[in-house]
Amino acid sequence: MNLLMDPNVAYVLLVLGIVLGVLALFAPGTGFLEIGALFALVLAGISAINMEINPWALIVLVLGLVPLVLALRKWRSWVFLGIAIVAFVVGSVFLFRNAAGGPAVNIWLAIFVSLLAAGTLWIIGRKGLEAIARRPDFDLEQLKGTIGEAQTNIFREGSVHISGEDWSAWSHELIPAGSKVRVVRRQGLVLEVEGIEEEK
Repeated sequence: MNLLMDPNVAYVLLVLGIVLGVLALFAPGTGFLEIGALFALVLAGISAINMEINPWALIVLVLGLVPLVLALRKWRSWVFLGIAIVAFVVGSVFLFRNAAGGPAVNIWLAIFVSLLAAGTLWIIGRKGLEAIARRPDFDLEQLKGTIGEAQTNIFREGSVHISGEDWSAWSHELIPAGSKVRVVRRQGLVLEVEGIEEEK
């Protein structure tokens, strides 16, 4: 628990949780990213509860979700993605404060982690937005019956590669990764699939 009281550790956990969370938004279905993000953010939250924080930095962090959602759901613009990244970086660096009211995080650690996180989020975000923009190029209603391949083990959740795109998917029965699958129906952006036997 003492380790969680270190603002540098709390800061790294917070940034890790944000990066994993954003990655999970752009590449859903594995479950590992979501669990990792939740775990890191919970630990960072425990640290925040037991340390002095800047309320304005917390507000900036929360408001950073707005341009991210706009980039994902409406305008799909890199500008909104950039605004979200700046909000996350600024909010995370200044969230934990020292007795004098300044940032409690080591300046060199903050610079290194911020540059690394911002670069990662920018690359992930750009690739994700490009994939989202390409998705409507084909008729989603024609996906039913399409054959693809399981990217991960699929049961209640997983990922499949269909028509040149990766999709979140689920199945009533366990389908091993690498197996051929057929789309049963589409529910929003999640596909229900079934395994098919490959000819020997």
